[in-house]
Amino acid sequence: MRTVVQHSFGGPEVLELVEAERPQPLSGEVLVRVHASALNPVDAVVRSGNFPLLGEPPFGVGWDISGVVEEAGPGARFAVGDEVYGMPFFPRAANGYSDYVAVPSRQVARKPASLDHVHAAALPLAGLTAWQGLVDAAQLAEGDRVLIHRAAGGVGHLAVQIAKARGAHVIALASEGKHAYLRELGADEVIDYRTTDFTEAVRDLDVVFDSNAQGERSLSVLRPGGVLVTILEHGNPQLAAATRAAGRRFAGISVEPDYASLEAITALVDAGRIRPYVAETFPLAEVAKAHELLETGRTQGKIVLTL
Repeated sequence: MRTVVQHSFGGPEVLELVEAERPQPLSGEVLVRVHASALNPVDAVVRSGNFPLLGEPPFGVGWDISGVVEEAGPGARFAVGDEVYGMPFFPRAANGYSDYVAVPSRQVARKPASLDHVHAAALPLAGLTAWQGLVDAAQLAEGDRVLIHRAAGGVGHLAVQIAKARGAHVIALASEGKHAYLRELGADEVIDYRTTDFTEAVRDLDVVFDSNAQGERSLSVLRPGGVLVTILEHGNPQLAAATRAAGRRFAGISVEPDYASLEAITALVDAGRIRPYVAETFPLAEVAKAHELLETGRTQGKIVLTL
């Protein structure tokens, strides 16, 4: 099979497409023939060495996959031919940029029937991050007022839709050119962070969903007892202490595989409540080009590799 590996830290050029042995599924695992694999910002920082999550190379990055079960180990909860998607093994290596991936069957879910593999692959890591932050940690409820940083990004655009599906009043932060798009997704208010200081524009929020390391500044816009959800500063003890001292609740999120939450996301997708946005696709052989685009940090929605 084809797989992408790297033997050193560095820029996109360190990513190599090589031939490797096809993995064999163990008990409780399925072998997935991958049709699409999405990129996430964590892929780039792990590849570069700025976030040494996987230790020293060689290794392969990539976690989001969508494909078809090719083999099923004893006790696996899917059968050959089932279409599945997920984010297996995170934060350990999954080698998601591969033709085949062997994964625990409880770390993937049945693919949304209304999506092709490209759009399904765009969902797991970003969708689970938003779900685990807003639903599991913040327990976002109908009528809650929530501010979402980087609302047009991979995580943000799904957070906006999940929050609306929960009946929340959504305030989205993004550059002006993305405002119309965010209103189409359901945002009730949109603020241009380039021209407006959000700390002066909003007050008394129930939840802030921070994916931009703006946790300390975000405390002032939360009501007493409000929840700060942070995905970049989840391991910051000073921020956690400051949040509690201010009478707010701290929720640091490090996303993990969760088939039950994926199934809840699937239900919302197939009900027309959530739609992932794919900015661009690349064939697996052009993975370095895909990473170059990823590192611009200006992509709306997700970038996906096709296999």
